[in-house]
Amino acid sequence: MHIHPRHAWQVSPQEAITLQRQLAKELTDGPPLDINSIRYVGGVDVSVKDNVSQAAIVVLKFPELTLVETVRHQLPTPFPYIPGLLTFREGPVLEDAFRQLKIEPDVFIFDGMGRIHPRRMGIAAHMGLWLDKPTIGCGKTYFIGELIEPPLERGTYTPLMDHGDLIGVTLRTRAKVKPVFISVGNGCDLNSAVDLVMRCTTTYRLPEPIRMAHLGSQITPNA
Repeated sequence: MHIHPRHAWQVSPQEAITLQRQLAKELTDGPPLDINSIRYVGGVDVSVKDNVSQAAIVVLKFPELTLVETVRHQLPTPFPYIPGLLTFREGPVLEDAFRQLKIEPDVFIFDGMGRIHPRRMGIAAHMGLWLDKPTIGCGKTYFIGELIEPPLERGTYTPLMDHGDLIGVTLRTRAKVKPVFISVGNGCDLNSAVDLVMRCTTTYRLPEPIRMAHLGSQITPNA
């Protein structure tokens, strides 16, 4: 898959923050996804163990949600753990993994945040500029914003606001189960992002693309 690198990864934390602020100005909020034209959905996750990062990217046929490709790649972890700057830990290994994809997804769902970020540049937003494809963030853990629990029924959601900005939604993907946090990364709108996540969610809390990517990213002694 062809990608569009925007900067080098070897930067200081302050330089990383400056880059995030600059790149955030280039993000787009649309157009809405044409769900019926989507053929392939990508799922993206990275795990870190003993200072080694492993990326996993899966491609699922849509709407069947059958797995058609998996790419894994490992690198030494290049950046310290700093909340808000996790893309600089995960970006290098993801860049190499994306280049290996043979099937090009129409849209990517990341196990992580998009605009739910102090500078609106979570990993789904940041890497969305690399991919030039619609990207969606699906986070498992509350990060920022005014959290309002949605009703307990499947498919319900509430807006997640931060300093007057709508940065995402808190979405209940399964009845009476902890919600997830959905936000636009780049190149789509929030309503269709929620729609796609729900269509990709079956019997688990997480949508299938990132559930499979999470399983694939786990580092084992023989990985």
